[in-house]
Amino acid sequence: MYKKRLLIVSLLLIFSILIHIYSADSLRVENGYSVLIYPKISVCLRFLTGWLPFSIGDILYGAVAVWLIWKLFRGIYLLFKKRVNAASVMNGLLKIIIIALSVYIIFNILWGINYNREGIAYQLKFSEKKFTAAELKSLDSILLQKVNESKLALIHSNDTLRNTKEIFAESNDAYKIVAAKFPFLSYKVNSVKSSMWGWVGNYFGFTGYYDPFTGEAQVNTTVPYFLQPYTTCHEMAHQLGYAKEDEANFVGYLAASASTDTLFHYSVYLDIFLATNRNLFNVDSVAARAFGKQLLPQVKADLKAWRGFIMKHQNPAEPVVQWLYGKYLERNNQPSGILTYDEVTALLIEYYKHYGKI
Repeated sequence: MYKKRLLIVSLLLIFSILIHIYSADSLRVENGYSVLIYPKISVCLRFLTGWLPFSIGDILYGAVAVWLIWKLFRGIYLLFKKRVNAASVMNGLLKIIIIALSVYIIFNILWGINYNREGIAYQLKFSEKKFTAAELKSLDSILLQKVNESKLALIHSNDTLRNTKEIFAESNDAYKIVAAKFPFLSYKVNSVKSSMWGWVGNYFGFTGYYDPFTGEAQVNTTVPYFLQPYTTCHEMAHQLGYAKEDEANFVGYLAASASTDTLFHYSVYLDIFLATNRNLFNVDSVAARAFGKQLLPQVKADLKAWRGFIMKHQNPAEPVVQWLYGKYLERNNQPSGILTYDEVTALLIEYYKHYGKI
């Protein structure tokens, strides 16, 4: 058994190294895996899981959590009973390595290699992600106007709340609209689910996540309603192979802003205004505060409700989870960690330069 597991570890390690070597060339990943191979994998996964009304991925995560807890307690029990020796420890370590390498390989084949692609900036022929303080200020001003306009439109139409089905359906329609302009954003076979673990996500600071093993986009539908449309479009962007968070934010923006639903406009413009305003604060805090004060009272009320929601779920574990997630992003070609989300600002400025609108 020991020799067999050692052989399996060796083979899995070789395969992992080959994946790493392949991923080192971003242009090769873009034109090979991301454009030719991944789309077929993702559509296949969504075809298998999309028709189910519940999340297969969430069930699997729950099962894995239970299994890990059981293994932990069993290990403690065996240690207490002195049934652990050097051979069993070595076999156990080899088993853990086999599982870890297998997960790494499957994760990368099914989606993770996309972290190393050229991405949306390459597809849209954008230049480097650099901008001036003046450009940042100009963008924040435009977004401020967009936020207030969309909020006023919602107030005047008295049309704010949407149920989960409506949000998911409209997100799908939004991608159909944006794909007419950018065919590479074509989204086929819907697989967007309401997360079973949304209540857990509230304590860890997650509004949504993508499951690369099942192809499902998971949305935390317990968060304030105005966050959900843009979150849904963001997670669908991950399904299309945009793994980096700033790119998923930008693709989500393209879809949500193309929607005919004003709630989608408010959801996306509010989120990216806040991201841009945070960036502006770092270079011109006076201007950032001034823009913040110009938000409509109703927008400020939404932000107050959002802050209250966050405060209600604050706990000692959240900073640790966020730190770990930041490290995960850093390890996957996103050196800014959690701050990668706010780097959507650079893409928005480039988009405005090319298309003259936001």
